[in-house]
Amino acid sequence: MDDRRQMSHLLRRLTFGPTAAEVDAATRAGFDATLASLLRPAAAVTAVDLGADPVAKLATGATREQRQEARKQQRDQVATAVRWWLGRLADGGAAEKLTFFWHGHWATSVRKVRSAQLMLGQQATLRRYGAGDTGPLVRAMLRDPALIIWLDGQKNTRKAPNENLAREVMELFTLGLGAYSEADVKAAARVLTGWQVDRATGAARLAAKRHDDRPVTLLGRTGTFDLDSYADALVRNPAHVPFLAGRLWSRYASDTVPVPSSVAAAGRNTTALIAAMCRAPEFPVTAGTLVKQPVEWLVGATRQLGLRIGALETAQQQRLVGALRALGQVPLSPPSVGGWPAGTAWLTTSSAMARLKAGQQLAALAPAAVERLTGADRVEALASLLVVDAWTDRTRAALSGVKDPRRLLALGLASPEYAVH
Repeated sequence: MDDRRQMSHLLRRLTFGPTAAEVDAATRAGFDATLASLLRPAAAVTAVDLGADPVAKLATGATREQRQEARKQQRDQVATAVRWWLGRLADGGAAEKLTFFWHGHWATSVRKVRSAQLMLGQQATLRRYGAGDTGPLVRAMLRDPALIIWLDGQKNTRKAPNENLAREVMELFTLGLGAYSEADVKAAARVLTGWQVDRATGAARLAAKRHDDRPVTLLGRTGTFDLDSYADALVRNPAHVPFLAGRLWSRYASDTVPVPSSVAAAGRNTTALIAAMCRAPEFPVTAGTLVKQPVEWLVGATRQLGLRIGALETAQQQRLVGALRALGQVPLSPPSVGGWPAGTAWLTTSSAMARLKAGQQLAALAPAAVERLTGADRVEALASLLVVDAWTDRTRAALSGVKDPRRLLALGLASPEYAVH
């Protein structure tokens, strides 16, 4: 793999849709400097101001009409939050792609949480702790109001234990199947009893009367646990780092090439794990093995076409969200606690048609990009615009016969070479 392709591969994996100019700059800077720049701590982010949750503000005895109006305002706030985050994803670089990774990992849906404020609060937690040691991240997420609601933590009390949150924390978020027992699930559920969310303030608190503080045997240790000591037991478990290394590798590198042991050897700091992943000899081999998720596909395309999502009209932004809905992935709404599917699940006949339709929408918004595709070398210009290393003979033949530059761009965006990177 030559230097330029190496940089294209690195930028495609750690960011959303690198531009040709960014690849040029990275090639000049070199691998080490580029990786260090990509992994630099993110600047502070100020989320969109949504105001108060209208449902939480409702007075006791509110009428049916008042409740319906509050629900409508709540849905409008969610739509605003989704549009804002799409713009942030496009502008935020590698740091925001990591936030998106964690959103899919600690998968939480606004459809059940019913609060854009709580979902943006969870995002803020993922940004604050997501690049560092996983200990503080797990402690913060166990207190996260959106996650508590999503996984029925409020129903987990001393008199009526609910195991949902305890089970998913171990199975999907920290350890993986086989690293814990059913007895561990029951013990962890008791440790997590009593946590409640105040909708009016958006804060989680421990209600002492609902909490079971008796000793338990959990992950090989007997004693009295609280939330923090449970989190510490999770991240110190031998299964934790290999599990996390595997999840990072499958989303950033490949879900077909096995994760190298050198990645997990980096420890439980997420930035160190990503650096080890990118430096692994196996990393270049993963080129062409990862299917873009719809959000990656669309956000990357807007960057390469010179479109700033945040500068588009609200109706145009909504159409982009509609395109994501047709593709099967809308931010803040993962389908289950397991997150979105991966790999070839995104490569169906219907998704190809949806990408083509979305590509046509994007081409209509990007006349300057379309203008670059009017010359005799338009197929090569398209590859440069979309940072596609090479077209297959079949795709090149299909593109070469297209004279309309807008249609050419849409077909390039819908091509296998653009969907798989």
